[in-house]
Parts: sequence; structure tokens; C-alpha cells
Amino acid sequence: MNYDYEVVDKEDDDPTIEHLQDGVYVTGMYLEGTKWNKVMGSLDESDPKILFTRCPMMMFVPCKTTDFKVFQCYECPIYKTSERKGVLMTTGHSTNFVLLMRMPSKQDPSHWIIRGTAIIMGLDD
Repeated sequence: MNYDYEVVDKEDDDPTIEHLQDGVYVTGMYLEGTKWNKVMGSLDESDPKILFTRCPMMMFVPCKTTDFKVFQCYECPIYKTSERKGVLMTTGHSTNFVLLMRMPSKQDPSHWIIRGTAIIMGLDD
């Protein structure tokens, strides 16, 4: 059992958002080193001199890993802060690391790894 992820094409204040039987909507996160392209439905290159952009609303759906939707994606790390460092836990992850979220991408994952692309739960300012 794990979470599968889906981008929601609506804003968090949209009254037409349906209530989920299982799962949760997550909003308020930021993309670092990329932006979300609504037209393409995938990650896209950042605009010049723009480091952070709003992450689209995401739907976290609990399901078996064998039932995950198949699509080209980048397993984007989510961090609590933009510092990306913390104390190393016994699991081998930093206390700042949250999870890897599958984000739709037209490019190979190495494209985003080189750019240091991540999702940040809260900005420093």
C-alpha cells in the first residue's frame, strides 16, 4: 500500500471540487527548479530568474503499488524546507525529506535531477 498521485486542474477554492471517498487533496506546496505547464500537463522549464513556482493541487490516493497509473514521470523529492538538509535518520533519509512524488514529465528524469528539481512544503520567507 502506498500513495499514487494525480494533478488536479482546479484551484483550491473551486466550489466544484468533489469530496474524495479515499485520499486527500494537497495544496500550498512550491516547485523549485521547474514550473507546472497546464497545457502540456507536465513539468516544464522554469522562467528566467524564477526559482519557485506554485505546485498544482495534488490528489494523494491510497492504493496498491501494482495499481499505480502508468505514465512517464519524475520521482520528485518533497522537502519540508528549501534548505534540504536535516539530521540523518536510521532509515537513511534526512529529517527534512518527506517522500518522492511521481510528477508527469515529458523529459527523462535525469533532466530534472541535473536541475535539482524538488517540491518544497514551505518557503523560508
